[in-house]
Amino acid sequence: MATANFFLLQLLLLALVGSSLLIKGIVSQDDRKAFIEYMGNRLKNDVSTSSPQHINMLQEITSSDVPSKHLLHSYKRSFNGFAAMLTEEEAKKMAGLEGVVSVFPNRKNKLHTTKSWDFMGFSRQVDRSITEGDLIVGMLDSGIWPESESFSDRGLGRPPSHWKGTCQSSSDFTCNKYINYIIFLIRKLHKYILRAYYGKFGPIDRRSPRDSNGHGSHTASTVAGDEVSMANLYGLAQGTARGGVPSARIAVYKVCWSDGCYDTDILAAFDDAIADRVDLISISIGFSFARDYLRDLIAIGAFHAMRKGILTSTSAGNSGSKFTTITNFSPWSLSVTASTIDRKFFTQVLLGNNKTYEGISINTFDLESKMYPLIYGGHAPNISTGFDASISRDAKQTKDLSFYLKKICSPGTLDPNLVKGKIVLCDAFEQRGPFFAGAIGALLGPTATIHKSYEGHDDLAPYMVSFSSRGPNPVTPDILTPDLAAPGVRILAAWSLLNPVSQVPGDDRFVPYNIISGTSMACPHVTAIAAYIKSFHPSWSPAAIKSALMTTALPMSAEINSEAEFAYGAGQLNPIQSLHPGLLYDANETDYVNFLCGQNYSTEKLRRVTGDDSTCSGSNNGTAAWDLNYPSFALCTATKAFNRTFTRIVTNVGSPTSTYTSVIEAPHGIEIKVIPSNLSFSSLGQKLAFRVIVEGQLDRDILSASLTWADGKHQVRSPIVAFSRQIIL
Repeated sequence: MATANFFLLQLLLLALVGSSLLIKGIVSQDDRKAFIEYMGNRLKNDVSTSSPQHINMLQEITSSDVPSKHLLHSYKRSFNGFAAMLTEEEAKKMAGLEGVVSVFPNRKNKLHTTKSWDFMGFSRQVDRSITEGDLIVGMLDSGIWPESESFSDRGLGRPPSHWKGTCQSSSDFTCNKYINYIIFLIRKLHKYILRAYYGKFGPIDRRSPRDSNGHGSHTASTVAGDEVSMANLYGLAQGTARGGVPSARIAVYKVCWSDGCYDTDILAAFDDAIADRVDLISISIGFSFARDYLRDLIAIGAFHAMRKGILTSTSAGNSGSKFTTITNFSPWSLSVTASTIDRKFFTQVLLGNNKTYEGISINTFDLESKMYPLIYGGHAPNISTGFDASISRDAKQTKDLSFYLKKICSPGTLDPNLVKGKIVLCDAFEQRGPFFAGAIGALLGPTATIHKSYEGHDDLAPYMVSFSSRGPNPVTPDILTPDLAAPGVRILAAWSLLNPVSQVPGDDRFVPYNIISGTSMACPHVTAIAAYIKSFHPSWSPAAIKSALMTTALPMSAEINSEAEFAYGAGQLNPIQSLHPGLLYDANETDYVNFLCGQNYSTEKLRRVTGDDSTCSGSNNGTAAWDLNYPSFALCTATKAFNRTFTRIVTNVGSPTSTYTSVIEAPHGIEIKVIPSNLSFSSLGQKLAFRVIVEGQLDRDILSASLTWADGKHQVRSPIVAFSRQIIL
C-alpha cells in the first residue's frame, strides 16, 4: 500500500544550456573544493574506470592540461555523475553545462544506513542467530527484480531442509539461492485471471515472476535485502540499504498486476506458502473497505497460516486519519501502521516576484530557475470527460464532486491542452493526475519554478503520518487495532527497472532504488523483526512473537497524534528490546476459535474454517472479545460511564525466578485495578493469570492508559483504551 510521494516535475527532463567560459589566470589546488556533479541516469555500456565524458567536461571548465587530476570519482553504476575539485566559479559554470542536473558541495555526512533501521536502534552490528539463514519469509506482492544487488545470493548455501517449494524460472527470470521460490499464479489460475473482471495485463506487466511495479522489490528488500553501499535516489537518502534479516531467504508469491491484486490470487498464494513451509508471511495489500473475518481473504489466509505456526504481518491501509479506516485487523495477524523517521525532504519553489517558499516533498529534477506559467486545476477542466468549466469555485461546499476532483487534480479531470507545459496549482493532490495530462509540475500552493529537493532532519519523529489508516477495529471494537507502528515514510529500498521513478508513463528515468511511503513500507519492517525474534526463539507461537513486538513497543504521544492508540496501537516498533520481552501474552488456535464463537459465528461456518468438529454451542458459547489473551486492552462503551473486567494469562520467558509489579498510568476519568498486583514466577514457561478492572467516566472520546509489568529488568507494557462508540458510527 504505497502512497505516491513524487509531487513535483516527474515527466519533463530539461537540458541546461550554458556557454563555455574559460578560467582566466592560474588557480591553485588550494582554491578548489570537492563538488559533486549529478547528471541523472547512468550512461549505457560505460564500463571504464573514469568516464571520458567527465574528463571532457573538466577540460572545458578548467582549461587544465591534465583535467583528470581534478577528478575524484566517477559515478556510473547506478547513476551518472562525478566528484571533482573545483573553484566556486568553476562549479557555477559546470552547472550551466548541458546534461548537468545539479552541482553541490561535497558536504560532510556521518556514516549511516538508509535510515529506518538505524533510526530504531537496530544497527548492522546487532547479535545474529546462526539460524537466521534457515528462515524463509513469504512475500505476497508484485514480484521481484532478481538482478537487484539487494537480492544477491553471495554467501548463501542450499535452501533450508524444511523448504518444500521450488523456484519457477521463465524466459526473463533466473532463480538463485536467495530467491528460493516464485509462484507464478497466472499459470495456476488462468481461468480466473483472464476474465476481464479478475484482471488483465497492462503494457508493463510481465507474464513472469519479474516485478514490473517495484512495490514487491521494495518490500522484499526491506525485510531481507543484502547490504548495498551507496544506495540512493539521485543522490537523496544515500547510505547502505539493507533488510532487517539479510541472511533470511525470500519466497516471492506474485499476486499483483497493474490491474490490481485479486482475492483468488491472494488466497492461492496463502495456500501455497503454507504448504511450502515458509516461516512468516508478509503482505502489504489491503481492500478499500473493511470485511467480516470470514469474508476477508487475508484474514482467512492468515488464520490458516497461524494454525501452522506462521505469523502474518499486514499493512493497516492508506485510507487516511479518519476512525475505522483500517482494513487489516484480524487478531491472529499483525496490523502495522506507518510512522515517520527523522529524515524528510524539502523542495523550494520560486515565485515570479523572487519570493521563495518551501514545502515537504520529493523532487528529483531541477528546473534550473526557468519560470513556467501557472494554471489552477479548477480552471482546466477536461470537458470531454464531463467536467464542466462553468461550475463555480464554491461548488465544493455544495458537495459538487466534479469540481472537487478538478481541484485536487484527480487523473482524467484536467484538459491536456490547457495544462501542458505549465505548473498546475492543486488544492490537494491525487496520485499523478497533472503529469498524465502533460503538466510540467504540480504544487499545493502558488509558484513559478521548482528546485530539486534536499534532505533535512525531523526533530519530532516518530509520529504518525496522515495517510495511515486508523482504528478502531470496525468488526470487533473491543480488540484494539492497529497493533503497532513502524517506519513507513520516505523509505529507500530496491525498485524495478521496468517502472520509472515517478511511476508515470513517459518518464524515461529508471532507478534501482526508490523512495516511497505507505503502510506497505511499515509492514516489512515489522515482518523483519518478527523473523529476527523467531531466529532466536523458533518455538514461539505467532501470538507470542506478536506479544513480544507489542509489549516492548516505544510509547508514542497522543499530543502529537490525536487519534492516540487508534493511530499507533501499542507504539513504535522497538527491534532490540523485542527480543527480550520478559512476559508473553500467548494464544493458540483454540483461543481464536473460541473468540470466533464469541463473535456469533455458527458451528457450521466454524467447522468449514477449522476442518474439525469445533462447536459454538453447549459448553462453548465463545470467548468475549475483551477476554482474548491479547497484549492490549480496549473498552468500547455506548454510555459515558463504563466498567469492565479483563482476564489475562502471561508466560514467563525472562528470568526463571522473578517478581513483576504492576504499574498503572491513567488520566483523570479512569480508574484501573490489577488483581493480583504482583506476579511471582519460579521457573521459565510458568503461566500466571490476573484480572484488570477498568471503570470510570468518559469526559472525551478517548481515554488512554497503560499497564506495565516490571521486574527491574523488563518493562512489559500494554495500552488500555476506553472510548465512545460514537467514533465508529
